[in-house]
Amino acid sequence: MNRIEVIAEIGSVHDGSFGNAIKLIEAVSDSGATAVKFQTHISEEETIINAPAPDYFDDETRFEYFKRTAFSPEQWKRLAEKAKSLGLVFISSPFSIKAIDLLEEIGVDKYKIASGEITNIPLLERASLTKKELIISSGMSDYFELEEAVNIIKNNTKNFSLLQCSSIYPCPPESVGLNVISELKEKFDVRVGFSDHTDGNTAAIAAVISGAEIIEKHFTFSKLMYGSDAFNAMEPDKFKDYCAQISLAKIIKDNPVNKNDLSSYQNMKHIFQKSIVAACNIKAGTVIEQHHLAYKKPASGMPPKYYKKLLGKKITTDMNKDDLFSEDFI
Repeated sequence: MNRIEVIAEIGSVHDGSFGNAIKLIEAVSDSGATAVKFQTHISEEETIINAPAPDYFDDETRFEYFKRTAFSPEQWKRLAEKAKSLGLVFISSPFSIKAIDLLEEIGVDKYKIASGEITNIPLLERASLTKKELIISSGMSDYFELEEAVNIIKNNTKNFSLLQCSSIYPCPPESVGLNVISELKEKFDVRVGFSDHTDGNTAAIAAVISGAEIIEKHFTFSKLMYGSDAFNAMEPDKFKDYCAQISLAKIIKDNPVNKNDLSSYQNMKHIFQKSIVAACNIKAGTVIEQHHLAYKKPASGMPPKYYKKLLGKKITTDMNKDDLFSEDFI
């Protein structure tokens, strides 16, 4: 049985604190996740200074935010080493070609391609040339854009996966789109997963049952932390339960039951099913009628479904109330 890959998305929730980033990795390692994911931003390489920003950037521009929260190459290397030392796969989303160059230097294990980068063909080409697994989010893309991206990537590597994602924070149940998981698998014949922007565990469990092999979820110390991701992320205790529920869902999915194999229930059948018994004391020679029969536990005698075989027949032996019937008695 393959284990579900659960990616804890730290993103930029560390808010530029290297210490917070280290502690977040440690918290992820205690949660049951298999991988930790960051975002690698280099402001000058990915955005112009006055680019429009989402409304949660009230007090600083995105350019300033990415500049302030960026790590040095040495810090990135130490973060990667920390994750790997704890048995976690180290993943990051690059938002520029220079970010890929940096991540290659520090030894990233895999790349996550954010859905906003699907049309960034130069970035896709550079990432696919690394030959490392690319986990591609489909959140902002239709099938036309996805096909273009997949065709570019396939020129250089077959080592990629696709995630169903709805770029809504938080994502309401009616927008989860689990049907896309099977569509992506059929259309592109690759490993498929689910980037979960919902509240709670339900969508991820349903995604596993629907065939998702990768689950990604935002992770934070507290929803009160500053930044774009914290409010819609999951705190450590809940994330631990989240991972446990995903593991259970995988076990359930991977173990189909043969309904005709009742070997595990034989003792239960004996205890809980019933037999035909004498409803009263019956003398030998009596013609059996319905009122002579009762149906009681355990199932060590003649099953109730055969009661019609007894009706109208003479009994050949005396029976006491609650004695088990047998065809040998008629």
